[in-house]
Amino acid sequence: MDRKHNAALIPNARALRKNMTKEERHLWYDFLRTYPVKFTRQKVLGKYIADFYSAEAKLIIELDGSQHYEGDGAVKDAERTAYLEQYGLTVVRIPNNQVNQEFRAVCEYIDSIVKEALR
Repeated sequence: MDRKHNAALIPNARALRKNMTKEERHLWYDFLRTYPVKFTRQKVLGKYIADFYSAEAKLIIELDGSQHYEGDGAVKDAERTAYLEQYGLTVVRIPNNQVNQEFRAVCEYIDSIVKEALR
């Protein structure tokens, strides 16, 4: 995997950064942007764009809307996760409704995963 750049996806990643979902904005501006371990948003990793990525923790955070649970969304997510995990990355999927309803618990969960990854 070319984890640094996939030039074909860079314009998409930029567009996604400009047009983040409400849940992505909330998690980014109210937690990850100032988190002590650096995260980037809409990071190109091989043939995918990760919602949030920490190189130091080798962690990807994906926020999943309802489309991820309908049709072949779950199958595509499993393929994506398997692809990224083969490079030693951990993929965490968090439903959008959990970000909206249990934000503090989501932040504590992410914090615990990062701390465990850095041990």
